[in-house]
Amino acid sequence: MDSNLVVRALSALAHESRLAIFRLLVVAGPDGQAAGGIAQQLGLSPSSLSFHLKDLSHADLVKSRQEGRFVIYTANFDAMTGLIGFLTENCCAGATCAASDLPNFCNDPACGNNASKK
Repeated sequence: MDSNLVVRALSALAHESRLAIFRLLVVAGPDGQAAGGIAQQLGLSPSSLSFHLKDLSHADLVKSRQEGRFVIYTANFDAMTGLIGFLTENCCAGATCAASDLPNFCNDPACGNNASKK
């Protein structure tokens, strides 16, 4: 992962509301959640939510799709996996780490982790 993308992603997550939005979307999984549901669960105004989603989208952490009259937002699990990989690539003093050395950050195959298949 390019270090500029890492800085952009970490900057986007360095705000309480954006971090809460991203974590909510990670929990929602690949089905995602409509903007209205996100705003209601987190107590954000529509304009504030829109501002934060735009920032997360520009950091490539969130994707959106149209379903009828709703916009559904999902966490970009590939970007999340890339960010976690970048942050942990030099763990274990630069030696190759076994998968068991790192915590399973997501057990859903949609996250790109095969731990749930064991």
